[in-house]
Amino acid sequence: MAVRAIRGATQLEADEREHLLERSAELVRAVLEANDLGAEDLISILFTVTPDLHSEFPAVAGRQIGLTDVPLMCMQEIDVPHALPRVVRMMVHAESPRSREKIQHVYLHGAVSLRPDLTGAQ
Repeated sequence: MAVRAIRGATQLEADEREHLLERSAELVRAVLEANDLGAEDLISILFTVTPDLHSEFPAVAGRQIGLTDVPLMCMQEIDVPHALPRVVRMMVHAESPRSREKIQHVYLHGAVSLRPDLTGAQ
């Protein structure tokens, strides 16, 4: 087993609480599924949001889907003028038997444009 950092991001259509929670939960589930991880494998999750998102903390979605004993933290991204708007990013720290090359980073919705090298959206 090794400690791995797994990236993910999703873009929202609007800054609405339920939409943010839905997209954040979808992202967490997608990263866990893509990497064959369970809650017991998680060390921590860091969430960031672009400055235009205020409706809720993405960590609430993690708690709602059962990650009640995993440390979760939310932060705001740097306000870069040309940045993609309404984005929730995430970095999962987990124990995994996978090599670094086998880790699957997950980018959903409009966030696929952030890392076309990882999403096949080139």
